[in-house]
Amino acid sequence: MSIAPLAAVPSARRTAPVFRGRIGRDARSGHYAVPHRYRLHLSTACPDGLRLAVGHSLLGLDTGCPVTLLPAVPDCPDGGHSALRPLYEASAHHYTGPALGPVLSDDWSGRIVSTHTPDILRDLDRFRPGGGTRLYPSGLESVIEAVERMCAEGVEEAAQRAGRAGADPAERAAALDVLLDTLGRLERRLDGEPYLADDRLTAADIELWVTLVQLDTVHRCHLDASAVHRIAGHRALWAYARRLAAHPAFGRHLDLDGITRRHHGRCQGLEAAGAAVQILDWAGHAAETPDASRR
Repeated sequence: MSIAPLAAVPSARRTAPVFRGRIGRDARSGHYAVPHRYRLHLSTACPDGLRLAVGHSLLGLDTGCPVTLLPAVPDCPDGGHSALRPLYEASAHHYTGPALGPVLSDDWSGRIVSTHTPDILRDLDRFRPGGGTRLYPSGLESVIEAVERMCAEGVEEAAQRAGRAGADPAERAAALDVLLDTLGRLERRLDGEPYLADDRLTAADIELWVTLVQLDTVHRCHLDASAVHRIAGHRALWAYARRLAAHPAFGRHLDLDGITRRHHGRCQGLEAAGAAVQILDWAGHAAETPDASRR
């Protein structure tokens, strides 16, 4: 299967993380893969937190790496979480920035390993239980990275620009064209295929599914109804999103109320007519029989 259409999208621009430690393969790395040592702190109302929660479930790490859930809406004026403040202060001398989630912490030292979601997910993949799902199979790295770039640049950023209040109409139209073109390429890739890479669930599917959740629950609120109908017209893409929502590792982590409250607490944009045009009944699909998602 060709990956050229995916790799054509430029690399994503992400905010530099405050902490970026890695879990190595042996004791010489300092942070090495061992059960019950590490802990995730996340909110599933946050896109990165939702990515990690889904990956954590697919890897079967419920006992090996516990999760501490954070509130959907941060409780500090700077957008941070007061519950994370002790970890940040223990990890950086005189730390004054916001205590942001998600965080991977080391319970042995009481310090932060990483706040960089892509690294965390890759490192968790290293100490999954034997025989469990592998999120980054050998040989599929370029496909997964290309999907990550498409979602960041071609969907999330394009949707934000297309719905930006006060932007020039031509700029919004151009951004919508980028968004629809990206969705079209993903639609063609999924036509007749259950997953994005090699007929198996990988990190690429986590990335796309969370991006589609955000597109329907957050970004469409700032688009006009015509644009949302055009987005909804990608039937294979939304059938894929609906099917994954019924998978227990995906749908059980959906916090729709939390996503809404988090969005309203952070967003300063204007609501548009597309807010009334919901694409999927996420709660309904997440409540479907889990066995149906495994067929």
